[in-house]
Amino acid sequence: MLIQQNVDGSDFFKRSWAEFKDGFGDPIGNYWLGNELLSQLTANNRYKLKFDLQSRNTSKWYYAEYSSFRVLTEARNYTLQVAGYSGNAGMDSFRSGTHGPMFTTYDRDNDIWPDNCAVYGGGFWYYGCGPCTVNGGSSWFYWYRLPGGSLLQTSRMWLQCK
Repeated sequence: MLIQQNVDGSDFFKRSWAEFKDGFGDPIGNYWLGNELLSQLTANNRYKLKFDLQSRNTSKWYYAEYSSFRVLTEARNYTLQVAGYSGNAGMDSFRSGTHGPMFTTYDRDNDIWPDNCAVYGGGFWYYGCGPCTVNGGSSWFYWYRLPGGSLLQTSRMWLQCK
């Protein structure tokens, strides 16, 4: 099931908390499934997460998988819990196995950085303001240490059964 798709690195994902909660866009273009549905679907921890990442420099595709993926409730600010990184994306940009970040939007700052990272990169789960911003625009659309260069052309997030 498609969770996220960013096809052009535009500012499309600079959205409010309410919009990320409900979801927006179209699965054939820029898209976000919705945090509330993600929380409900992953409550029983029966899913894994996969990223498909296209390098802007080489147009090659890379992937990152997490064998465990869960999004907590809105009362917990849709905190992310991931573990079990594998893939060829170059680095575990979610720091799998550590205390997960809370979701941040421009109107609800839950990241640990002094500034609100979502102002630069759109709503997402941030450790500071990186090392990945798959909902970002232009220079804020990246996956740190991606072998083909950190800047992205396209990104997709997939919810997969274990």
